[in-house]
Amino acid sequence: MEHTAIPRPEYPRPQFAREDWINLNGVWEFEIDSGDSGRERGLITSPLGGQITVPFCPESRLSGVAHTDFMAAVWYRRVFEVPADWAGSRTILHFGAVDYDTEVWVNGVSAGKHRGGYTSFCFDITDLLCGGENTLTVCARDDVRSGLQPRGKQSALYASHHCDYTRTTGIWQTVWLERVPALSIASLRLVPDAGSGRVTVETRLSGDTSGCRLAVRALWDGALAGESVADAGQASVTQTVALSPVRLWAPGDPALYDLELTLTRDGAALDSVRSYFGLRSLDWSGAAIRINGRPVFQRLVLDQGYYPDGIYTAPSDEELRRDIERSMAMGFNGARLHQKIFEPRFLYWADRLGYLVWGEHASWGLDITTPAGLMRFLPEWLESVERDFNHPALVGWCPFNETWDRNGTRQDDNVLSAVYRTTKALDPTRPVIDTSGNYHVETDIFDIHDYEQNPAVFAPRYDPSREDMGLYVTFPDRQRYGGQPYFVSEYGGIWWNPGQADAKAWGYGKRPQTETEFLSRYEALTTALLRNPRICAFCYTQLYDIEQEVNGLYTYGRKPKFDPELIRRINGQPAAIEE
Repeated sequence: MEHTAIPRPEYPRPQFAREDWINLNGVWEFEIDSGDSGRERGLITSPLGGQITVPFCPESRLSGVAHTDFMAAVWYRRVFEVPADWAGSRTILHFGAVDYDTEVWVNGVSAGKHRGGYTSFCFDITDLLCGGENTLTVCARDDVRSGLQPRGKQSALYASHHCDYTRTTGIWQTVWLERVPALSIASLRLVPDAGSGRVTVETRLSGDTSGCRLAVRALWDGALAGESVADAGQASVTQTVALSPVRLWAPGDPALYDLELTLTRDGAALDSVRSYFGLRSLDWSGAAIRINGRPVFQRLVLDQGYYPDGIYTAPSDEELRRDIERSMAMGFNGARLHQKIFEPRFLYWADRLGYLVWGEHASWGLDITTPAGLMRFLPEWLESVERDFNHPALVGWCPFNETWDRNGTRQDDNVLSAVYRTTKALDPTRPVIDTSGNYHVETDIFDIHDYEQNPAVFAPRYDPSREDMGLYVTFPDRQRYGGQPYFVSEYGGIWWNPGQADAKAWGYGKRPQTETEFLSRYEALTTALLRNPRICAFCYTQLYDIEQEVNGLYTYGRKPKFDPELIRRINGQPAAIEE
């Protein structure tokens, strides 16, 4: 369906696409509930006092609200209709993401609840619908100061400060309806086998599919590249499809196959879904992370997913793509998606452009020293791993970032170990970093953060001729290097904001005095990492400024601070691990 008169009109779930859907973005009724008393005041069934443009959070300018104070709860309301030809099917209501604790009502009846500010969820609302107009009401509670919800970089103080920024409350991704047959394809998991030129398709089905058949067709450039047909009488079906031609997905060379799944009974189609996949291998034994058997130095940049006018939400799908292109223009081949679970459309563009990404939860703000913290963290994290598993661009998981001790209590190592092992059980195909920077407990990749600004201090730490091979360990009293691939996953962060008149700017270390000094420092820090044959990746902080943090290579408005080719030349130097 075409949607051109509403914000963010593109299809929100490109790896599991159906034809019949309705985008519910646009103007909704809206009300801030500062006392979280809306249920008692009857807001479930009452008109609301204001308006908002969905899917932009009320803190953002694009929402039309731009209210940046704390909001205990927010309410949304709108009327919608379901097409008459959807009769006999199921109507599914989808939310891309709502921050944080959500309940949804249709025609005054609760459709369900979801806890978590970053992952997608849905409800079957078929039995709650009436003919003609239906009323949808949403309430989201949000408390980033509780210690019981992952907030990421959302400020727990009234104002933004240092590396914490404007908060996001309520709906911040697309809301949409989907028509789904009573007997349907519920989900799929795609496991590529690059060595044998095959892909395994694990499909879960919904409803009584006895007597059904499931056809899987892979296409390359529009032509049939492989197919499989199997009985579909069980709740899940596993099929392996041999591919011809065999084309491998790689960074900068994003070969993608299209995939079509059709569920039939007695020759009649019941449901069909479109998807895509990339055929690539990933392994990390020894010093290198290899893609398709070849060591690939990951030249990553920190991307935190913030936008001046949309906060957590990009103003358009085009801007998601452009952020990747801006990064690649400076010679980066991927990004660490930092303290935020990014929306599926960003991962879609990473797949399409051949751009490597690491998935991370917004762990800051959550007290993981308690069982309650783990209970709040793990369900949403596993939703993320399951949702994003099929993206070939995603090459690693990192559930936590810098798990500092809290209030004199050390991190609970058992929590980190449990999350690491659970992530590995759900996805054994990718490396997992237990906690980026510190303090490692169990990890496939050993990473550190080093914001030393003086190259005369920084470079000797990573000199491979040293006894420790230049594998510097931060907090040696708390963590030990165990021979894993070694990743400097935060460095640089060079403070550069010439011409800024106010005093709000923040960055790492002493500011360079000239552009030449900046580029000299950037080159010295980066070259030291590229020349060590035991270092497999770096991640520079960061791609663009965010509010008061001014260590980006682009401004917050996405203007380059330097000729991109100058940064590209430095990043493009040969890496020792690739030689």
